[in-house]
Amino acid sequence: MNSLFSRLLLTLALGFMAYPSSGGESPAVVKDWRPYAQRSALMPQMEMDEAGILISSASGGFSCNGAWRKTFPIKENQSYRFSVQFQSKDVSLPRRSILAQIDWKDKNGKRVGQPDYPPNIGADAEGWMTIAGVFSPSPGAELAVVDLIFRWDAQGKVRWKNPAFAESAPLAPRKVVLATVNYRPRNSKGSQENREAYRRFLRQAGEKGADIVCLPEGITIVGTPLSIIDAAETIPGPSTKFLGETAKEFSMYIVAGIYEQTGEIVYNTSVLIDRQGQLAGTYRKTSLPREEIEDGVTPGGEFPVFQTDFGKIGMMICWDVFFPEPARALASQGAEIILLPIWGGNEDLIKSRAIENQIYLITSSFDARTGIWNRRGEMAAEAKENGSVALYEADLNEQTLWEWLGDYRARIPRESPVVKGEIK
Repeated sequence: MNSLFSRLLLTLALGFMAYPSSGGESPAVVKDWRPYAQRSALMPQMEMDEAGILISSASGGFSCNGAWRKTFPIKENQSYRFSVQFQSKDVSLPRRSILAQIDWKDKNGKRVGQPDYPPNIGADAEGWMTIAGVFSPSPGAELAVVDLIFRWDAQGKVRWKNPAFAESAPLAPRKVVLATVNYRPRNSKGSQENREAYRRFLRQAGEKGADIVCLPEGITIVGTPLSIIDAAETIPGPSTKFLGETAKEFSMYIVAGIYEQTGEIVYNTSVLIDRQGQLAGTYRKTSLPREEIEDGVTPGGEFPVFQTDFGKIGMMICWDVFFPEPARALASQGAEIILLPIWGGNEDLIKSRAIENQIYLITSSFDARTGIWNRRGEMAAEAKENGSVALYEADLNEQTLWEWLGDYRARIPRESPVVKGEIK
């Protein structure tokens, strides 16, 4: 009872604007940041220290859900930049419990469009995480209601500093030309002949301005008499050297599936070659089908994400797409594009992985469609014929807005369920 009484006293002291009867805030401009909760029973402990740091602390129950709120007047056809820094302590699941929300409202305080959720963009040396982004208000909005939210935690604390909301130039496009190759060698004598055959299609992609191009799974074995073990090679090795020459010639990234030999172990591996022709990373297929297991292939155990000069990418291989975990692991680390060398697969699952993670997914296949899938699960570009190349220019900074949902990608980490083992 004492805890409840204390919260009620705090409520009265801070003013009734924090708890309007409708569950929202008055459309009048609020000069200072004020505590807000949907219901008083959910309000975290809220205080401001002498340095002007806003503090949100768990009030003893998991159900706490409140925010520091401020309302800003906005102009039509004007973009705005929001930023804030926070430090947290003992918060079990920050991705769901700590966030900022920008709610666009008309002059009467009615929501128009859908709210935006600025992303986390990194921490400084002192552990202050920055949340920031540039946004264009929904049509008809005259107010931006900004919330610094702390929720669903029984014992944590969040400290907020330097919240800012100001006019800004629009977010600049971040364009990348994606490419993929549909080609299946036949009656080939071996790996080197296959590599040489793929050079022609890589050059086609390079000449058309591709920033990154995807080749299929097992490019050194398809159409040859070789077994997986026969075709396995070291990394770096003959294939990475060959791919590196063409990548450097056209200053583009290349992804391709080969079989990797390390000691007595063989992996089904996808390699990433950078614009300088250097090996930039590898991914070892984690989801092995029975056929590869019987051939003596060993699964990998990690889902690496790679920073390129246009954004973050991840790689999967074939059977990985049949399971939600690999794509979700990559997207949760910030992958915006997933490249999928694939022998053949289920198109419905390819679409699902693109939609449920809101990523571009590039397939290069022998027995399935080869193409570039957008965040809506649509084939944005397709290489239909054997011996063809598809290209698509994507703007990675462009929001994909879904009816009733808004920016689904921004909502995923904040609203998706807790995975077993995620909370330590």
